[in-house]
Amino acid sequence: MSGTARPMSFSMPMFRRFVPERIRPWIYVFFAVTFQFSGGLYLGTLNQMEGETALMREDLLMCLYANLAGMAVYFPLLFRMKFRFTNKTLLCASATGVLLCNLAAPHVTFLPLLWLVCFLEGICKIQGTFECMSNIQLWMSPARDFTVFFPILHIVILGSMQLSDLLATYLMYYYRWDYMQLCICGGMMVDLLILTVCTRHFRMVKKFPLYGIDWLGALLWAALLLQVAYLFDYGDWYDWWNSPVVRRLAVAIGIIIALCLWRMLTVRHPYLEPKMWTYRHLWPIFILITLVEVFLATEHVLEEVFCEEVMRYAETVSVRLDWLALSGILAGCLFAYWWMHVKRFSYLRLLATGLAVLACYLSGFYFTLSADIHLSQLYLPVLFRGFAYAVLSATFMVCLEEIMTFQHFFQALSVFNMLHMVVGGVMGAALYSQGLSYCVADNLLRYGASVERVAYSRAPFPLEEYMESFVSRIMEVSLKQIYGWVLYACLFLFLLFLLYDAPIRRELKPMPSWRKIRTLIAGSFAIRKRE
Repeated sequence: MSGTARPMSFSMPMFRRFVPERIRPWIYVFFAVTFQFSGGLYLGTLNQMEGETALMREDLLMCLYANLAGMAVYFPLLFRMKFRFTNKTLLCASATGVLLCNLAAPHVTFLPLLWLVCFLEGICKIQGTFECMSNIQLWMSPARDFTVFFPILHIVILGSMQLSDLLATYLMYYYRWDYMQLCICGGMMVDLLILTVCTRHFRMVKKFPLYGIDWLGALLWAALLLQVAYLFDYGDWYDWWNSPVVRRLAVAIGIIIALCLWRMLTVRHPYLEPKMWTYRHLWPIFILITLVEVFLATEHVLEEVFCEEVMRYAETVSVRLDWLALSGILAGCLFAYWWMHVKRFSYLRLLATGLAVLACYLSGFYFTLSADIHLSQLYLPVLFRGFAYAVLSATFMVCLEEIMTFQHFFQALSVFNMLHMVVGGVMGAALYSQGLSYCVADNLLRYGASVERVAYSRAPFPLEEYMESFVSRIMEVSLKQIYGWVLYACLFLFLLFLLYDAPIRRELKPMPSWRKIRTLIAGSFAIRKRE
């Protein structure tokens, strides 16, 4: 942190006097974790849901993307809500919204309505998490240093993702898949009880009205994000461009893009301002986070295919890998904190380090993947994956904050998370699914000659066992091929980082106070009115 930044005093006056000062921030950490545990539907329960409901896997994954889209699109409104409502009001509303959405999700069968429920749950989830973490930011870093805040934030976010998957899997195994929703509802009821008893309505700044918000622009960007997710999620099901549905959807996406750009360029205060797109280094960050998410999508496609189709692991066996991913996430966040805050090394070299560890993860699976291995042989590659994901996510957010003014930071953060949470992952999943289908068919043709009449001449011939082993080996070879190509792409990107070695910043700029942020927002609207 540069010498111009002053440490600020930390207090939490929204708590009642009988609540001890020392436990107040920890209560908000607990709230943030419970919000991050929540979701409309849960990845750990997809297999049982697919078997017990009339929904396809694509339908269930679309619920996940709708939830993430709600989180990503809502970022520009977070501070506006903070300056309009009290902290208690926002947290109670968020907890109530998560509670109602989790109660409704298991019983909704109409897909568009289910996607809407998951979308609204994502909005409540990010609003609750933001309220909690923004109020304890000074507790984590008295100087509002983002090189401290973002690594700790990602411990909460990414760690909660892994623990949520573990909890959902074990609840599904011992009870039913909808017990996870009931567990989250119980957590939200605890949050509401603590908020009702221990907190009061308190404003840190003067109330700021909700005027000047481009609600139609927000709906257009949300519609665009959901359409892109739908295209890549259902593309393989509809056979891509051979289907009129996909062709019509592509035309609709083009129309929505045109409407978003038209509104952005013509409205006085659009949801995403044109100036936000003009910052130096912004587009490279957007492109890089998308590519990284495409690489990391191997977790949800190739790893799952290997564990389920090749190794035949039960959910409770393959979910053990989440503990290694959690360990990697903790190590990665602490390493990013040490690199950026303690040693103050170059951010670009930290990104290169993250990419190098990501390449270790891909090469680990490429050289280890086999039907003859033990699960423990995957521990180290999964640990690398968690480490790389934590390092890259935290560093990209710090870089994004450092290259932008605070006026446009949350708008850029919205686009960043659209790519980070939705677009990169769904594109990578579609790419790997399509590539795996091609490689399996190609390898069946190449190696099918081994199943010939001489082999059949033995009596009795164990055809069923032979074909099961044969198909398993074909799947194994195909997975290795995909991992190899992804490894090549990751190494190529890593070499580009080595060729271009220059830090984005050497000195961190100070983070303004809440009052100054409110004044800046109010001043921007006053200037626009005079214009």
